[in-house]
Amino acid sequence: MEPLTCPQCGTEMERRPVGEGAVSSCPDGHGVFLSRSDLGALVESEGDWHRYAGQHTAPMPRITPNMTAPPPTRTPARAWVETLFF
Repeated sequence: MEPLTCPQCGTEMERRPVGEGAVSSCPDGHGVFLSRSDLGALVESEGDWHRYAGQHTAPMPRITPNMTAPPPTRTPARAWVETLFF
């Protein structure tokens, strides 16, 4: 992959490995760039971490082309009494 330049300042971005992927970042702090495959590798790593970290974490959902938005949820009740009236 040829070096990228920062769209804001034109400086060559620095590429560094992160997990199974790599991140290109502006040395002046203007932002980062991830290729689609690198982003996918980072999402997979995050899901693996949650899968093996314990019961109090949830894995990231797999992103697929046919995904739809989750159904809208009601605002959680502030007290048990409110559940009696909905």
